[in-house]
Amino acid sequence: MLLARSRLWLLLLGALLTVLLYLLFPAARRSRPDEGKRGWRVGNGTVLTGMTASDPPVFYREVPAGAAGPGRPQVLFLHGQAFTSKTWETLGTLALLAEEGYRAVAIDLPGYGDSPPAHMVTAEGRRNFLDRVLQDLSMQRPVLVSPSMSGRFALPFLLAQGDRLAGFVPIAPVGTKDYTAEQYQRVQTPTLILYGDRDKRLAPQALQNLQHLPEHRVAVLPGAGHACYLDKPEDFHRALLRFLSQLK
Repeated sequence: MLLARSRLWLLLLGALLTVLLYLLFPAARRSRPDEGKRGWRVGNGTVLTGMTASDPPVFYREVPAGAAGPGRPQVLFLHGQAFTSKTWETLGTLALLAEEGYRAVAIDLPGYGDSPPAHMVTAEGRRNFLDRVLQDLSMQRPVLVSPSMSGRFALPFLLAQGDRLAGFVPIAPVGTKDYTAEQYQRVQTPTLILYGDRDKRLAPQALQNLQHLPEHRVAVLPGAGHACYLDKPEDFHRALLRFLSQLK
């Protein structure tokens, strides 16, 4: 009888320890330096996600690249008002660039996706935000892809620190009329002005202003609207990869 009771107490104690370890282990993981970073299988790669240390913190996602070719630039994707970093994962853009040996990262801008809101009312504040993101993600001279609303972040950075970018891909961004032809002409960053021919509002305005960039080329996606990368993803990927391959 005494032996049976002893075994019962040992079983109860073991169960209690198991519950305690289950409750405490996640807390221990959250205290590690790679806090918030996680990954899961998708298609032919693993999507890594996490939060940068920026103030405010920024959610990002990427697919680890394969064997990178010599001198291949990294690529940072911003997004439009109706989208998030998830767009570039769902579209297959991150996985495609990873297969080609590029490190490609997509972020959620403040107040979108998993990134908390932030009060950024000045161009300088948005420029400094991108500066911190590049530092947090250890991205040296990336190519910056900027659709629509994200132009409010990308353009101030381009005009102030264009030498820190290996290339710029504006996709009908907003805010191009806020700067003069002389300001654009001082930028030497290789640029691919990309848009859909059915975008009759922002695309013509962006082209009118961005064509003052000395090192620009233009790619028009036939039959595509404002979010041309969604309408014609294969054409978009082809134009982007061609531009990336031509960068020194």
